[in-house]
Amino acid sequence: MIESLGYRKVCARWVPRLLTKDHKDQQNAITSELLQRYRHEGDFNFLLRIVTGGKSWFHHFEPETKQQNMEWCHLHSPSKKKAKTGPSAVKVMGIVFWDAEGLILAEFLEPGQTITAARYVQTLHKLRHALRDKRSGRNIIILHDNARPHAARLTSEAIAKMGWEVLLHPSYSPDLAPSNYNLFGFVKDQLRGQRYETTEAIQKAVHQCLRMAEKEFYRRGIFKLPERWEKCVQRSGDYVEKERKVCRLRWCIWFVNNKACYFTKNCCS
Repeated sequence: MIESLGYRKVCARWVPRLLTKDHKDQQNAITSELLQRYRHEGDFNFLLRIVTGGKSWFHHFEPETKQQNMEWCHLHSPSKKKAKTGPSAVKVMGIVFWDAEGLILAEFLEPGQTITAARYVQTLHKLRHALRDKRSGRNIIILHDNARPHAARLTSEAIAKMGWEVLLHPSYSPDLAPSNYNLFGFVKDQLRGQRYETTEAIQKAVHQCLRMAEKEFYRRGIFKLPERWEKCVQRSGDYVEKERKVCRLRWCIWFVNNKACYFTKNCCS
């Protein structure tokens, strides 16, 4: 009855902030300008010059998701029970810079340390040295969000001295930041279910995940930008919708002692 009327029950999506008309107009204007520039300059002269960075917390323990906990079982087997757990209170802040070719720089803050403009400038100097070794002779376009340390006068002056261009980025738009929609989720999924006793252990694990990712993974993250800019324009500056996962029931038949046993598993794509 409900389906025939075209109704469905959905959950609200959490967003950083409910955008006002001014915010949407700003996002629409910036993404339209970026999209126009991409169509004019193309992949090589634009996307391949972008070096993007972001920061995120990495917990010493992060529980697995429900999808990761799925197991093969007989159709009539009782479902297993697991005690609900949350992420550990102990965590470390990581800062990662990368481009379409792969990882460039990853570093971690000391416990209790916060990211100020002066601290961020130190990271940018490390990035400059890393770029000299790994991306020599390239005209760099920096893509980072509008957090206060990034937009501070001290940071802007340091970037200007380095000769880098800062790419326009709308406020309150993590859905347009490659580190948020492509990188950090992948890294944290690899760490889920593992318990790291020391800060050195979690830092090493994060480094391994970043190096493990193939070049195509990083390239895909950067090359998704025009598609997301276009979606933002189509939505008149509103948030870009998350990609919907289509869940289906997969049936498998195993023959045990000449008897067919049926197994099911929910698969999302």
